[in-house]
Formats: sequence, structure tokens, C-alpha cells
Amino acid sequence: MKALVYNGKTAEYRTDYPKPVPKERESLVKILLAAVCNTDKEVLAGYKPDFTGVMGHEFVGIVEASDRPELIGKRVVGELNQACGHCIYCKTGRPTHCSTRKVIGLNEKDGCFAEYMTIATELLHPVPDELETERAIFTEPLAAAVELTTQVHFDVKKNCAVIGDGRLALMITEVLSLYGMDLTVIGHHMEKLERFAPYANVTTEGEPEGYEYVVDATGRAEGLKSAMRYVRKKGMIVLKSTYAGDAKINMSEVVVNELTIVGSRCGPFEPALKLLKRRLIDLPEIELHELADYENAFSSRAFKAGFRFD
Repeated sequence: MKALVYNGKTAEYRTDYPKPVPKERESLVKILLAAVCNTDKEVLAGYKPDFTGVMGHEFVGIVEASDRPELIGKRVVGELNQACGHCIYCKTGRPTHCSTRKVIGLNEKDGCFAEYMTIATELLHPVPDELETERAIFTEPLAAAVELTTQVHFDVKKNCAVIGDGRLALMITEVLSLYGMDLTVIGHHMEKLERFAPYANVTTEGEPEGYEYVVDATGRAEGLKSAMRYVRKKGMIVLKSTYAGDAKINMSEVVVNELTIVGSRCGPFEPALKLLKRRLIDLPEIELHELADYENAFSSRAFKAGFRFD
């Protein structure tokens, strides 16, 4: 089958990759759409040096075989993290931090940049009939944006800044705007910031120590330094960026200013699907490519790029 495979150094387009066979408690999914995430780009930059295999973790597909017969023929999206179920993190309600988890397209498990993939059935979520495939493809990144609200009790009377003007920043801004908060988005490109204007104040230069909450969605190491500059004393920084490399800050400032720093990544799929179904989140259309055209998909400046499988 056709697949985009990371060989430890670069991506390879192949037409001879073996079609996967589902194991016990797994389903076989025929991929309809798959989307490129910034994390996929970071894999090529060395973010996951030990990973080899089919890339990709954002998808919409149709179940062709499953240990749950009611799923066969259904459109589905799927979560990333396959947990063991018996380690300390699984037993204490933190399965996305399972000590031996497999992560599709990132760790010990082939991903969705292929015609077919297998996935633990428990990770699948049916797509509502009313929700178009081209919108359902945003479920995974939107879930990551929703995760903020499960980790932080936002005081809606306080203000918040989101740093970044990309895809994740827009989803986070739209989710937080549903709270009616005083929001400011700080970015570099005014043409991108125009998308944020219906939901927040926009600027290319934030106010130093101007915000009680600061969310870093830049995808860059510099984002943490910017967040440190913008957050108020005793304020909170939420980090959503993943990237290859390290970020350096003066930790004494964290102590002296009594800051709270929260890391945040994967999130709940069901609320994300409901938000998309009810059209409470407005997103530009995905730009679709053939899998063989992966280089253009990865370098695209569109809001979201991905692959269509016929």
C-alpha cells in the first residue's frame, strides 16, 4: 500500500508498504483524510529520534474490521495514545502518560499517512453523521485546545494572552472565547491575526506583565521566553508547544515571581466533536494533496494541509 515512512532521518514515500493486520482488540481503518501536524514536521527535525515507521496521527477513516462489529462501516477519528492499562499512570487515571504507551505515528506504532492503519479499538470515536469529513479532520488538534479547560480553572474575570498566530493558537483562542474572557492574541503576522479578530484583541507586541494567563502556542522555544515576559507576577503560563530542542529561562524568575507553569498536550475527543458538530468553532478549509506530494504538503503555508486517499 501507499505510505509515508520515517526511516530515522527523513520521510520516504513508498508504494510497497505492507497492509497492516489488526491484532486482538484492534480495528482496521481505511484512511479517508489525514492531516499534517506541526509535530510531524518536528519529527523530521529530530523530535522523536528513536521512531521509525508510518508517520501521522490526525485522521478520519472508515472501519473495515473490528472487534466491535457496530463500528464496521462507520467513519471514525482516533486518539494517539495506546496505554497498557496496568501501570501507575493508567491505574490513577492518567493513561496518556502510560509508562509503556504506544503513540500512533510517533512511538512504536505506525500512523495514518497510509492507505490503511490499525489502532486499538478503544481509541476510536464515531464521527456524527452531520459532521463533514473535512471538518472532522480537526478533531485531534481541537481536543488539544479543549484540554486547557480540563487542566486550568480559568477565572473569566481575568485576562489572558495567547502567543502564536497558527492553527493551534486559533483553536485555543476560539475555545477560550466561549468563556467570554478578555483575550489578546500576540503574533508576528497581521494577515494571520485577522483570523483572530472576531474572538480576541490582536497585536504584534504584547504588554509586558500585562496578562494573568499566558498560553504559549508558538511551537518554538522562544515562546516560553515571551510568555515569561508577558505574564503577571503570580500568574500562570500554559505551554502547548512541542519542538525539537530545549528552551532556556531563568528559573529564579519563576520562583521570585511565584509563577505557575502548566504543560498541556492531548485532550478529550468527545467535546471536540460536539463543538465541531454544533459549528461553535470556525476553521478554514484544509488544503489536500496526494500522498506522493508530501513535500509540498509539509511546506504548505495553508492553515492546514493534509492528504486525501481515494
